Amino acid sequence: MKNFKQLAQNVIKIEQQAIAELTQFIDDDFVKAGELMFNCQGRVIVIGMGKSGHIGGKIAATLASTGTPSFFVHPGEASHGDLGMITIDDVVLTISNSGETGEVLAIIPVIKRLGAKLIAMTGNPDSTLAQLADTHVCVKVSQEACPLGLAPTSSTTATLVMGDALAVALLNARGFTADDFALSHPGGSLGKRLLLRLTDIMHKDERLPTVAKSAKIKDALVEMSLKGLGMTAIIDDNSQLMGLFTDGDLRRILDAKIDIHQDSITSVMTKNPYVAKQDMLAAEALKIMEDKKINGLIIVNDNNQPIGAMNMHDLLKSGVL
Repeated sequence: MKNFKQLAQNVIKIEQQAIAELTQFIDDDFVKAGELMFNCQGRVIVIGMGKSGHIGGKIAATLASTGTPSFFVHPGEASHGDLGMITIDDVVLTISNSGETGEVLAIIPVIKRLGAKLIAMTGNPDSTLAQLADTHVCVKVSQEACPLGLAPTSSTTATLVMGDALAVALLNARGFTADDFALSHPGGSLGKRLLLRLTDIMHKDERLPTVAKSAKIKDALVEMSLKGLGMTAIIDDNSQLMGLFTDGDLRRILDAKIDIHQDSITSVMTKNPYVAKQDMLAAEALKIMEDKKINGLIIVNDNNQPIGAMNMHDLLKSGVL
């Protein structure tokens, strides 16, 4: 019986080595490719055949989602009309491990005639495709993980990693931010985590739990029960935040000699609690709560006046958590 565990480990070792060898190809040609893509006034068109095409589709998608407008064109379809998608303002990234793929080479003259810049990504710097390109990004590997040396394995992995290297380098060069990323990922939990702000989920107005500094502990408990957030803010005569009282605080004072009917809430509140601002991203608030091991936050304005409140349940309900 075959040792599947050992065979799998060998594949990973070979592909790890292929990735490690890529660093030698981060050279002036790689820089030129990055500059061509950075300065592109149109779109980056990625072209590849077979397995290289599948990798090319992923590279195009990664570029598009990280600030470099891009899409994939199949070379076979390009020969039958899709070359009309390419303009002089575009940069064409062609992928072929051998650099001799017939379907890709067949459309190079048209791309050159259009005047679009051409980047080749191949495992052979002496190939026809590499020689015809404006710059060549080498993704040569010493061996495929396939024991027959036939199935694209290490070579496709190396190509994908090099594509990621270009995409992330461009992301940084453009100053691409999380907000920019969110604009192209508005759906699902990812979009919510990146776009949702506290003002979208916080409890405010009559749903905001607050008591005056003159309130007794029992008054705070009533307010907490009515608003159902497990906490209440304590405010001064100018409606500014003085402190916070939570379910956790209540548990901590149970063993103390406290008279909830007579003692002031200010005697047991947490002074200078952690707060948030309404324009803060919900994901930022989540990090504060996780780091400080707290279950809720009061949202204040620039005058330190409570304008909202939220807890972990709100983040969970909104899909951020």
